[in-house]
Amino acid sequence: MAQRAFPNPYADYNKSLAEGYFDSAGRLTPEFSQRLNNKIRELLQQMERGLKSADPRDGTCYTGWSGMKHWPACIFYSRLIHLNKIDPHAPNEMLYGRMGYIYALLFVNKHFGEEKIPLSHIQQICETVLTSGESLARKRNFTAKTPLMYEWYQEYYVGAAHGLAGIYYFLMQVGGDYGETLKCAFVDYVCQLKFPSGNYPPCVDDNRDLLVHWCHGAPGVIYMLIQAYKVFREEQYLSDAYRCADVIWQYGLLKKGYGLCHGTAGNAYAFLTLYNLTQDMKYLYRACKFAEWCLDYGEHGCRTPDTPFSLFEGILHTLVSTSLLDT
Repeated sequence: MAQRAFPNPYADYNKSLAEGYFDSAGRLTPEFSQRLNNKIRELLQQMERGLKSADPRDGTCYTGWSGMKHWPACIFYSRLIHLNKIDPHAPNEMLYGRMGYIYALLFVNKHFGEEKIPLSHIQQICETVLTSGESLARKRNFTAKTPLMYEWYQEYYVGAAHGLAGIYYFLMQVGGDYGETLKCAFVDYVCQLKFPSGNYPPCVDDNRDLLVHWCHGAPGVIYMLIQAYKVFREEQYLSDAYRCADVIWQYGLLKKGYGLCHGTAGNAYAFLTLYNLTQDMKYLYRACKFAEWCLDYGEHGCRTPDTPFSLFEGILHTLVSTSLLDT
């Protein structure tokens, strides 16, 4: 992990250090808020200049114009419901598969009303995911460890982007009679994969404790753990989430860049999520410090992403994460 991250130069939370960032109610100070807004304006100008040379053929959310433009969901929700005849061979992961579809359906209901997409339709997709996981677990002899298993490009991924943690996180958003089965199948199984450091492997049976990314590692698994704690109220899940946060604090200032998928801004989200759950000021402070790191965008010698203005890899997510801190 250490070779892929910059050493964290910041002292951890104490009340006096936090006074320069937020007050006792968690409201950002005017000075820090102004610093964030100034950087947002600067990066927006940089992004506007850079988009003149962006690939006009890339329409994906991951690296292309769909992510850049944040297309209004109201344009698409009427079409989403007609995508229910999903290819039976479609993957189950988030970025290219059924979990991404479920996310879109949940997003529409959250922002446009619960009945835009019937819950029965969403649960039908979840049942397809469960059936797929049961089938693969039997086929690949995982049933002694877990009744469900998923793969992406012949790998049994663990993290949020392609793996078990991301799939279970979204299934828990929906709920249903399969809750206890999934608890056994995913949360407890994934927790058993934890390294002594508190981090998680990118794939099942991968013993390399290297990646601290949203896509692979603790910064993505933490969301599954937090959601499991909300649903099942088991303290062990919250304890494991705290350990994820400590890993991110120590190794989350990534040399790979600033984006969502594998960057410092994406890692900062974990602190905000844990703060929203616990109201522990330590996690708001940590989010502020990672945001402060991103205020020096481009000055740390990070690698330049292949798509430097995209949502998942580039400037856009740095803009999104810093603006969320100021809301």
